[in-house]
Amino acid sequence: MWLKVDVQVAPFDLACEESALLAQAGDAGAVVAFVGRVRAHDAAVPLSALWLEHFPGVTEAEIARIAALAADRWPVTACRVIHRVGALAPGEGIVLVLMASPHRAAAFEAAAYLMDYLKTEAPFWKREDLADGSHRWVEARQTDEAARARWES
Repeated sequence: MWLKVDVQVAPFDLACEESALLAQAGDAGAVVAFVGRVRAHDAAVPLSALWLEHFPGVTEAEIARIAALAADRWPVTACRVIHRVGALAPGEGIVLVLMASPHRAAAFEAAAYLMDYLKTEAPFWKREDLADGSHRWVEARQTDEAARARWES
């Protein structure tokens, strides 16, 4: 499996990243693309920015480990993950997952698996900066843990 993982400040270009993935994907009959975006509606006070921090080197290795687990479960030919850090405004792309496989079901499942583990296992710390000048750290959500747990059976 071809795999590329980046944690970066800069925005990503979906079309460019998909083209690069396809060049490495072999006989992929399916490519699933997931783009996660910063939401503004979760706080009573409007969000001005979501600030993400990570542990360089460790974060990339953990994402690669999770992608390898997905490739062990499904016939993945290529995977591209970009996760952004720094200050992100509402509506900006925060994460990109591209998953290529010979079949669509495997591509969908592998991408969902990777995202569910990424939300709970990858070492990121998120802080919401609110329009009133306050901020708060984002706590782990039980719904994310439940989504990840479904893959353990």
